Amino acid sequence: MQIPTVNLSPTNPHASHQLLSAATTYGFVFIENNELGIPTADIDNLFSLSKEFFASPLEVKQDVAIGSNAAGANYGWLSRGVEKLDPGPGGQRRADVKEALNIGAPISGQLQQPLPTPLRAHLNSILSFQSRCHELCLTLLHHLAHALEIPPSWFSEKHDPALGRSGTVLRLLYYPALPAEEVEQGVDVRAGAHSDFGSLTLLFQRPGQPGLEIWKPTPHGSGEGEGEWVSVPVDPKGSERAAGEPLPILVNIGDLLEDWTGGLLRSTRHRVVFPTTSSPRPGEEAEEEGEGSDRYSIAYFCHPLDDATLDPVPSEVVREHAERTGRKGMREGMTARGHLMERLGATYSIK
Repeated sequence: MQIPTVNLSPTNPHASHQLLSAATTYGFVFIENNELGIPTADIDNLFSLSKEFFASPLEVKQDVAIGSNAAGANYGWLSRGVEKLDPGPGGQRRADVKEALNIGAPISGQLQQPLPTPLRAHLNSILSFQSRCHELCLTLLHHLAHALEIPPSWFSEKHDPALGRSGTVLRLLYYPALPAEEVEQGVDVRAGAHSDFGSLTLLFQRPGQPGLEIWKPTPHGSGEGEGEWVSVPVDPKGSERAAGEPLPILVNIGDLLEDWTGGLLRSTRHRVVFPTTSSPRPGEEAEEEGEGSDRYSIAYFCHPLDDATLDPVPSEVVREHAERTGRKGMREGMTARGHLMERLGATYSIK
């Protein structure tokens, strides 16, 4: 599966429709990290901070564990074994093999949770990174609105952090390496099969650390039983990328945006698996630490405002799609906050 790459530069007059095409066909799209993206130095810096945090002593991480502060159950550190992203019947037998640090969206420029000790001196860098990620999400939402022929701010005004709280989260992720004898193929996964909860997800990855797979239905197929898992390269250009050229940012559509558009945009199931070979995959560099090395990633989960009602998008394109497919969206009156709480309750083993 060749996930499209879109350049959002003003020199590309087709960016909006290219983005919509990728969102409706794949649910995933690579965004070239050009002048509208996030500086490579900022990305590298946050990865360094992430690695430092996850290497910290247990007591440092436990000090900011999820549920240990008043900011909310979704903020803080998750230890390995807490999260199971595919909990339903026929899903995972064991929990995800990963750790995570969830950092909520700031309010009036202030985080609503304590940062772990290794990150406290870097508060301004984290706030800046969050702001740049959100600006990129707003840019993407503007492009989608343009392609759907609705007012440019229809989506973005419902994601304006100045107007209230949201479920937006910056998540640092660490998937530790395990000896081959401790990994039961087909049972142990780094992140179980799932679709994301919100509107858009920005995913930042590292060269030589593959593992992401997305579900590809067979032609005319529907559901998990009619398709296959296919790997997604960290860099679609691979060896053709020039030295020093920034990696693209992988963007995917979330459940909320799918329901908002009556299923026109696709929220595609995906997972993270353990590598099964030390040979590099197409488009990948060889892993620096060999088979089964650690994997680090950073995800920015962009959500609408908590009280945003998930009404149908006033687009003729969306209306025609809904009539053709008979797809129904959210329950009447469902808010973004209500949807998020339902998903969190089904995912976490803690309250």
